[in-house]
Amino acid sequence: MNESTLRALLDRERHGVLATLSMRRAGWPFASAVPYALAESGEPVFLLSELAEHTRNLRRDARASLLVQDSGASEDPQAGARVTLLGTAEPDDNEESRRKYVARHRQAREYLALGDFKIWRLSVTEARYVGGFGEMGWLEGPELRAALES
Repeated sequence: MNESTLRALLDRERHGVLATLSMRRAGWPFASAVPYALAESGEPVFLLSELAEHTRNLRRDARASLLVQDSGASEDPQAGARVTLLGTAEPDDNEESRRKYVARHRQAREYLALGDFKIWRLSVTEARYVGGFGEMGWLEGPELRAALES
């Protein structure tokens, strides 16, 4: 895999599916659609409400994954590029993360003004990248860092 391919997919897309471990349903996976932006490190940041189910789940167990797929491959999603990023999520008070999120999602400024919404970061530890049929693999360590930062 070309290291810039994963980052290009994350830069191009704006939404993903965040999977958390359900607090209400005894550890079952719980998935929800979320907009994201990328921190300087290439890790995704989200704007989450304290009232949201996924936020409650993360407060109990920080493990999560984010699936991002090529929206241009909606006719045949299995032929398009996609990545599942795995890691732990926690609130991110970094002003740069907030700025990047608002720059990518202008409506976020209104949500942030409500006080109930906070920026969260997924600290990515590994990823499963699929570039299409026959191009796939796990990334971790220096290879993952290079793919996120490129």
